Amino acid sequence: MRPIQHTISIDEALTIALDATKPIERTERVRLEDADGRVAASAVTARADVPPFDRAAMDGYAVVAADTAGAGRKNPRALRCVERVYTAEIARRAVEPGTCIEIATGAPMPQGANAVVMVEETERARDDQVRVMSPVHPGQNVGKRGADMQAGTTVVEPGTVLNPSRVGALASCGVVEVDVYARPRVAILSTGNEIVAPGHPLAPGQIYDVNRFTLSAVIGRHGGTAVPYPTAPDSLPEMVAALELTANEDIIVFSGGSSVGDRDLVLDLMRERGEVLFHGIAVKPGKPTALGRVNGRLFLGMPGYPTSCLSNGYILLVPILRRMARLPAFTPKTVPATLARRIVSAPGRHQFYTVRVDNGTAHPAFKASGDITSMSQADGYIEIPAQTEFVEAGTVVDVRLF
Repeated sequence: MRPIQHTISIDEALTIALDATKPIERTERVRLEDADGRVAASAVTARADVPPFDRAAMDGYAVVAADTAGAGRKNPRALRCVERVYTAEIARRAVEPGTCIEIATGAPMPQGANAVVMVEETERARDDQVRVMSPVHPGQNVGKRGADMQAGTTVVEPGTVLNPSRVGALASCGVVEVDVYARPRVAILSTGNEIVAPGHPLAPGQIYDVNRFTLSAVIGRHGGTAVPYPTAPDSLPEMVAALELTANEDIIVFSGGSSVGDRDLVLDLMRERGEVLFHGIAVKPGKPTALGRVNGRLFLGMPGYPTSCLSNGYILLVPILRRMARLPAFTPKTVPATLARRIVSAPGRHQFYTVRVDNGTAHPAFKASGDITSMSQADGYIEIPAQTEFVEAGTVVDVRLF
C-alpha cells in the first residue's frame, strides 16, 4: 500500500487544473444547422442589409400616410384599392394619392407608399373601395430596409457561444457554414482486471463498466467529444500501451488505479511518461484523484468508484473541459431546501453530499462511493465545508442541481 501523504483543497486543485488548461486552438467549419452550442472561431459580418427591402409589418393596406389624416370611425377616409400584393411579389403599380394596395405581412412595400394601415382599422366597401378608420404616420407598420442589420455589421464576434437566436441571425444573412472551435476530444479509459463492458457476461469478481458511460455523458453536455478506449488491465506495460493509443486526443481521463493499492498504477504511469501536478484532494467522495501532464496533454486520474468518479467529473473535469472548449464557466441551478435529517460529515474533507429534493425538503441520498444510486437517485448535492462536522435536520441548505 502507498498511502496518500498530502491532500490539497478542492479550490487549490481547481486553480492548478485551470492554470494548466489551454483553450483549444483547432478550428473546423460546420453547417449552420449543427452550430448551436458551438463557439465561433472568426467574426461573421452581414453581406447585405437585413431585411433587404422595405416591407409591410402588418396585414393591411399600403397607403400614402397623408391620405389618412383625420380618419376616424365617424369620418373614415375612402381610398381606391388598385392591387393586391403577397410575400415574394413586387407590386406592378405605384401607390398614388387617393389609392392603396392590399398587402400581406412581409411583402415588399409598393413604390409611393410610406405606411401600412392594419386591416383591423379598415372596412371594405366595394371590391375597389376601402374605408380607413384610423390615421397612420409615415413609416408606421413598415419594416425598413436594414432595420435589423446593415451590410458590414458584425453579426457574431470570435469567441461567441452560438445559441438559437445567433444561429437565426446568421441564417438571416444567408450564412450556410460557420467556423467554430473544435470540440476537445477526451479519451476515456477504465482500468482494472474486474471491469467488463456492458453486454458481456460477468465472471466471478467482475463488475460492469459504469464510469465510461457517466463520464461520456458529462463530456457531451459540456462541449467535448468523448472517445472511449478499451479497458486496460492492472499492468503498467498494458497501461502504457493503452496510453499510446490516445495520442490524438486533447485530454486523457483514466478511471480506477488512482488510489493507494499495489495495483493502483496511474501515478506510476504519470511519472514514467510525464509529471504529476497533484494527487489527493481533501474532498468526499473523490479523495484519490490525480492530475498530471503527459506528452503535453492533461491527464486526469479519477477514482474507480462510480460515485467518486462522477462527482469529481462534475467538480473538476467540467471546469477543465469548458475552459478548453472556450465555453463560459458552468453555474448549476441552485434551489433552497430544508434538510430532512442530520448529516455527519467527514472531518477535514470538503464533502459533496447528494440529496433528493421533494416539496422543498432535501432528503439525503448518499450511500457509498461505490454505489451509483448515490447519484442516480439524487437531484443534486449540497456542499459541506471541511471544518463542518455535521449539519442539523431543519437547516436550510442550497442544493446544486445536476
